[in-house]
Amino acid sequence: MIHRFTLLAAALVALTWVAALPPANAAERLPYDAAALAAAQKAGKSILVHVSAPWCATCKAQKPILDKLAADPAFKDMVMFELDFDTGGEALKALNTRVQSTLIAYKGEKESGRTVGDTSSGGIEALLKSTL
Repeated sequence: MIHRFTLLAAALVALTWVAALPPANAAERLPYDAAALAAAQKAGKSILVHVSAPWCATCKAQKPILDKLAADPAFKDMVMFELDFDTGGEALKALNTRVQSTLIAYKGEKESGRTVGDTSSGGIEALLKSTL
């Protein structure tokens, strides 16, 4: 009886862990790191930097749109970086960003677009498509 319970518990833990993994065909989501951004740019990747703040209502409205697009197979090779506006400091200056809810798109080292405060799924999708 204990053996069955242990196997069942282990299976549930494994299933929970696997379910928490992002889909294999989803965009890579990372906390912002200047070196990782530079490496992705040098590799010619499609990149999005989302400058957000936990208290920002606009950023909260952007998040489900970005989550949905990140799961879209069209953007499976994209790298998405999250940059916290409150702690961004020098990174914000380097990216020439002055406000939260900023989305910056790159195709490799070239900036392909930028938007501030956009919460329309069509507008955000168009920005992401500019990186393909």
